[in-house]
Amino acid sequence: MAEINHFEYGWITPALSYALSVLGSILGLVCAGRIRIAGSAGQRALWGLLSAWALGGTAIWAMHFMAMLGFAVQGTRIRYDVPLTAASTVIAVVAVGIGLAIVGTGRLNPVRLVGGGIFTGVGVAAMHYTGMAAMRLKGSLGYDGTRVVLSVVIAIVAATVALWLAMTVRRPLAIVVSALVMGVAVNGMHFTGMSALSVHPHEGQEDVSGAGVTTLLVPIVLAVIFGVVGLVYALLAAPTADDRAAAAYLDGRRIPEPVAPAPAAAPDPVGLRARSTLGTPGTPFPSRRDMPPR
Repeated sequence: MAEINHFEYGWITPALSYALSVLGSILGLVCAGRIRIAGSAGQRALWGLLSAWALGGTAIWAMHFMAMLGFAVQGTRIRYDVPLTAASTVIAVVAVGIGLAIVGTGRLNPVRLVGGGIFTGVGVAAMHYTGMAAMRLKGSLGYDGTRVVLSVVIAIVAATVALWLAMTVRRPLAIVVSALVMGVAVNGMHFTGMSALSVHPHEGQEDVSGAGVTTLLVPIVLAVIFGVVGLVYALLAAPTADDRAAAAYLDGRRIPEPVAPAPAAAPDPVGLRARSTLGTPGTPFPSRRDMPPR
């Protein structure tokens, strides 16, 4: 078996991966909180999509790729299959989005929570092993079954806790603490799965094909930056519950504009108005009973 190093660049890559998972968890929890106060189904769907991107795309997938930058195998370079790498991103975002839809539709109960956690956890594990299958190197990959199962269990537990936090946590301090815990869980799942990996080198194999780390790093970093900026902008631009309550209060205190009264007719005690119509073409001559009394 080839020698594997999970920390080729020291503690820089795991520190950055943990920071990404915490940042994505904070944004995801805040966006998930907006789902509960959304005023329409369209707004709930939008905040659910943003939360899925923050949790699945940043806290899970970007963390996974950043940690993979420190992965090295002695005697071979590592390349990545771009379609499989992109597929792992889609798997992570879709799995989290469906999990949020399961727990966020209707009243939260243990059945929904466990079902959403299992679906999301299995999806996160599928993302992880799809991303590892996208590696191209001079050798074949092997896995320890016990550690693979353990990583899937960790993913399910972490996903269940994350979904519960997304539906219940509201205060800023609680969100930050929850994000720190979620970061530990996500990184724990990743490195547990990586510890199950073994590489059996193939002697005489031609050089591997695929995209290098530096080729993928720039678009991934740009996607993370623009994604985070977009999420922050969406959160700052959207009205909060306090804003809507203040607007409703002002609407209730607004005094309606007075309606202008209709102009009153001038008094006509001697019938001058009726007499003024005499002689007008088309006006019938009044009879005696129509004449005003003298």
